[in-house]
Amino acid sequence: MIKTVHASNIGRVRSVNEDSVWIGQLPQGYTIGIVADGMGGHQAGDTASMLAVDTIAADLSTLEEGMSAEGLSAAVSDAILHANSVIYSEASKNEKYHNMGTTVEVLLLQDLSGIIGHIGDSRAYKIVNGEAIQLTEDHTLVNELFKNGQISHEEMKTHPRRNVIMRALGTDPEVAVDLYPVTLSAGEVLLLCSDGLSSLVSGEHIAQITGMQDVPLDERADRLLQLALLAGGDDNITVALFELQDEIAGQSIKEWDS
Repeated sequence: MIKTVHASNIGRVRSVNEDSVWIGQLPQGYTIGIVADGMGGHQAGDTASMLAVDTIAADLSTLEEGMSAEGLSAAVSDAILHANSVIYSEASKNEKYHNMGTTVEVLLLQDLSGIIGHIGDSRAYKIVNGEAIQLTEDHTLVNELFKNGQISHEEMKTHPRRNVIMRALGTDPEVAVDLYPVTLSAGEVLLLCSDGLSSLVSGEHIAQITGMQDVPLDERADRLLQLALLAGGDDNITVALFELQDEIAGQSIKEWDS
């Protein structure tokens, strides 16, 4: 069984938490995680992220049991594109939501393998043997400049336009979804997070905290939030963690309780 937790914090600067997060474990055998980081003023950002999470969660919660890998990929892509249409339509109808948008990370697991859908600069990591492996690629201006050799990795952290996102959910009538196959094995943890964590906490520290298997998963999530807050907390911070539950430990606890 997969153990899941999620946690979110408004941070030290923002007046509204524009992040949204949802985790579901369905009777059809699927585990779902969604993290969205909204953008746009006057409640537009939190509206966009909430619409994304609600739409995608509703679509994926009705999946048939035992779908193929191709079917899972199509389901994630279709749900994200549906959310794009919902957000774009809502923004078109209401001036206060004009140009609102959101990032989105969607994890859909069937047993221990599945797919990640990605738009924006929220991230998915896999923590393996003390290392945080970034599974997704940021859709940001600085990442494009870095890939083209125009700035260094160090310059990415201080570039004056480092917050510019090149691809978001809901800002345009059509959008491309990046899809990544993913697996989860014993001793590994999958992490979805908004950039309120990844922009302030290094991959080394993320791996160190997330990989503490002797610490309860919810406590690890809280420690990640606290690290981001200690580093300044200048953005909303959201994390979702997924780890294989130790069945033997679970059985021994049940026997003790009985």
